[in-house]
Amino acid sequence: MSNTKSIEHKGRIDSIEGHKISVNFLAMSGCASCHAKGVCTVADMKEKSVEVYDFTGQYAVGEEVSVTLKQSLGFRALLLGYVLPFVLVLFVLIALTAITNNEAIAGLSSLSVLVPYYLILFFLRDKIRKKFTFTIDKI
Repeated sequence: MSNTKSIEHKGRIDSIEGHKISVNFLAMSGCASCHAKGVCTVADMKEKSVEVYDFTGQYAVGEEVSVTLKQSLGFRALLLGYVLPFVLVLFVLIALTAITNNEAIAGLSSLSVLVPYYLILFFLRDKIRKKFTFTIDKI
């Protein structure tokens, strides 16, 4: 592992199609391992799947691997998915409230601005996917 900060999960290879490897892993929140998780509704454990492209051909279905993503890419995903839409909604809400002086129009317009934003993200998904690359290593 390099000196750069990264997010790492242990998983199992589910399928291999050409150079595309599908890896399943169990994502747990920080409190999922707490002794009181049975009575707490905050504990969260979900099975997730990621696609990793590997051209070495050294992996087999069922093999346990470590899936790694640079932490900076996690922050970029947070920015694209949550921070920018929030700033956009807030900006449109404030601007239209000042211009129209009608809170209903400003509120509906600020929420409706999310539709084109997420449509743009949807149409750019292949370009975005190229930047968000996972790596895998044998355990």
